[in-house]
Amino acid sequence: MFVEGRSRDVIGRNPALRLPLRLATLAQRPLSAKVLVRTPNISFLNGSNYSMSDSETIPTPAPQEEPTLAVKLEALLFVAPEPVAPAQLAAALDVTNSVVERGLKELEEALQARGLRLQRHGGRVQLTSAPELAELVERFLGLEAVSHLSRAALETLAIIAYQQPVTRPQIDAVRGVNSDGMMKSLLGKGLIMESGRADGPGRPILYSTTPEFLQHFGINSILELPPLTLPEPEAEKQVELLKG
Repeated sequence: MFVEGRSRDVIGRNPALRLPLRLATLAQRPLSAKVLVRTPNISFLNGSNYSMSDSETIPTPAPQEEPTLAVKLEALLFVAPEPVAPAQLAAALDVTNSVVERGLKELEEALQARGLRLQRHGGRVQLTSAPELAELVERFLGLEAVSHLSRAALETLAIIAYQQPVTRPQIDAVRGVNSDGMMKSLLGKGLIMESGRADGPGRPILYSTTPEFLQHFGINSILELPPLTLPEPEAEKQVELLKG
């Protein structure tokens, strides 16, 4: 240990006493200064056989493998603020649309064991949380309970879902009553949207469901809607009654 008052020749003869002196000198330098202290052997400090040489190098990490196409697609969809067309993904990855579709299928299969799902709507795709985790997600985010749709709203929404795109007069014809109030309510909730205009007289507005509709009912595509069983024509019922 360095003791103040010893002569310089004593310090010079004892290498164990030079190290504390160097440390004391370094402590007085500014913190921003980069100082490299080299010593051929510091085993006298701890009695070990450790030594440091100027040629010692830090091993470089092994190169990482190229991410798969599904992984790249997942990253792009994660940062996308809205549903994305496969053509846009193909342009970003510099591949063909068919390659993107294969990657989306691979991603969709991989997500089945995770908390996300791949949702398709209107020729676009996006990542959503799994429908079976909706209650957990709502509780975590502190969302208010979603108001239940009335029977009239569900009736109107079902007509639009199964017959889209459809006009308001066509909806009124099926329901037998005016649907203006229900249409405004469904538009306000983001469950339906204007999707164009019909070619008939007056070019009435066409309505379709939205991606929010899929999320609300926990399905990934319109194709997953349960099959619609239409009632038999009234004439056929009457024939059956006569035969009976």
